[in-house]
Amino acid sequence: MLLNYLNEAAASGDAKKLIRYVRLHFGDGNEENGRKEIDKAWIEALKIMLDVPETKREFILETLAEKDAATLAHLFFHLHFYFVRRSGEWIHDGEL
Repeated sequence: MLLNYLNEAAASGDAKKLIRYVRLHFGDGNEENGRKEIDKAWIEALKIMLDVPETKREFILETLAEKDAATLAHLFFHLHFYFVRRSGEWIHDGEL
């Protein structure tokens, strides 16, 4: 049922349904908590970048150029949870 709902939302271009699902999922059923979880990941990543650290840009560019969209989507979710955990405010009760 859930996969059908998401597929239908994606096929019809209903971004509101898709982001609501993400917010509910990340917020353990609470959309506002999900919004905060998404914000935490962005804030943590941005705080690191403010120091303008030396980075391995070649790795990033190669990964984007060489990996398929499905792999990159999984990487995106893993990175999201990495940065939320790093914030010290992990609300989830399990692992991805």
